[in-house]
Amino acid sequence: MNSTKKGLSKEALRKNRTNLVVGLVVILVVVVLISVIGWIVMKPEAEVIQGEVEANEVRVSGKLAGRIAQLYVEEGDSVQAGDTLVLFNSPELMAKLSQAEAAEAAARAQELKAQKGARQELIQAAYELWQKALIGEDIARKSYERVKQLFENGVIAAQKFDEAEAQYKAALSTTKAAKINYDMAKNGAEREDKLAARALVDRAKGAVSEVEAYLPETMLTAPISGEVADIYPKVGELVGQGAPVMTLVDLKHCWITFNIREDQLAGMKTGQLIKASIPALGLEHATFKVSYIKAMGSYATWKATKTTGEYDRKTFEVRAKPVQPIDGLRPGMSVLLETEGNL
Repeated sequence: MNSTKKGLSKEALRKNRTNLVVGLVVILVVVVLISVIGWIVMKPEAEVIQGEVEANEVRVSGKLAGRIAQLYVEEGDSVQAGDTLVLFNSPELMAKLSQAEAAEAAARAQELKAQKGARQELIQAAYELWQKALIGEDIARKSYERVKQLFENGVIAAQKFDEAEAQYKAALSTTKAAKINYDMAKNGAEREDKLAARALVDRAKGAVSEVEAYLPETMLTAPISGEVADIYPKVGELVGQGAPVMTLVDLKHCWITFNIREDQLAGMKTGQLIKASIPALGLEHATFKVSYIKAMGSYATWKATKTTGEYDRKTFEVRAKPVQPIDGLRPGMSVLLETEGNL
């Protein structure tokens, strides 16, 4: 009887121990499972930094004010450098060209007159006056010689001799003056006058060249190859001098821009390769190369929220270019950069 009771108590003790061990194991397994689940649930996700695709933009504008006569492209069209984009109508420019050409023609006529000299009729008239003066001089000389001989013989008074001498000298001066006028008419304008006339021609030609230099500006061409992003005026609208007419985007040279806090910037350097996803294109791991890192202005500084243990963190602008051309990449597309594995 006693031995039976002792066997039962040992068996019960053994079962209790087994149950205790099983319970401990179950508790341990539950704790482990809860810990794993909690770790999975509470695990911090990799921080994602969102950037944006950008590209070079060129605004097309003209040097002239005018009215849009014709637009040869539409928004979204692809153009090559040198393609005609816009035609201006500028009547004022054509009027200025006519004025400049008329001024040049007048200046050339003045130069021709200076180079040619006086008219043939004026030269002939000056020559005739000179010949007339020579005849008068000859008559005055003969009269002077006769009066002089009579005066020396005491036939006439000194008064008559003085009058004849004065008339002869006056005839000599008249002849000289007539000869000078004839030579001046025959030789034409002075060298200085010719140079001045030539300078007027050069100035008029410069005015014409200046106006002609504006003529190509009535037809604007594409300065780069790209895509027409925006067209501002419509056909028939008046555009001021230097006002932009349209914007071209160079899609062959795109890059991405991120604004990254300096505490997230650790390890980032120029030339580094990074992986990023482009949701719009369905790309998960596009490769880019960092090409530019620069601190942004004070307006982009992250202010510390605690008085101790924190510091103001600047924001840096980071640019990266695709290592390989990405088909369909366009400005404005979002680019997602995970800090884990990149920074």
